[in-house]
Amino acid sequence: MKRIRVLIAKPGLDGHDRGAKVIARALRDAGMEVIYTGLRQTPEQIVGAAIQEDVDVVSMSILSGAHNHLLPKVVELLKAEGAYDDMLVIAGGVIPKEDIPFLKESGVAEIFTPGTPTSVTIDFIKENVKDKSMNI
Repeated sequence: MKRIRVLIAKPGLDGHDRGAKVIARALRDAGMEVIYTGLRQTPEQIVGAAIQEDVDVVSMSILSGAHNHLLPKVVELLKAEGAYDDMLVIAGGVIPKEDIPFLKESGVAEIFTPGTPTSVTIDFIKENVKDKSMNI
């Protein structure tokens, strides 16, 4: 069975990546293949990397407060490239509860806020990733 491939990205000017590294390690330890893009990625860079790496999941970590702009922009670009239907888009970080409905309506499947156990994120990915081998 093919391993789930997850892109971990830090959109925007946020320079804090401890949470992204924690989740990257937890996903790796759960048997997933993790690609970490590093800090200060533009939506275009994130989408380009997701397509180039043929990932199953685009996971973004954001603390900068620009989530209502950057996360929907990534979804918009994935849709424009015809890749959105093949990828699960999730996010985590300091995101106010009142912003979560907007982000979900914009196409982000789930938001994981501080304190969420990594097992919850792992289970969500395993339950919701699309099996590409079925589309061959």
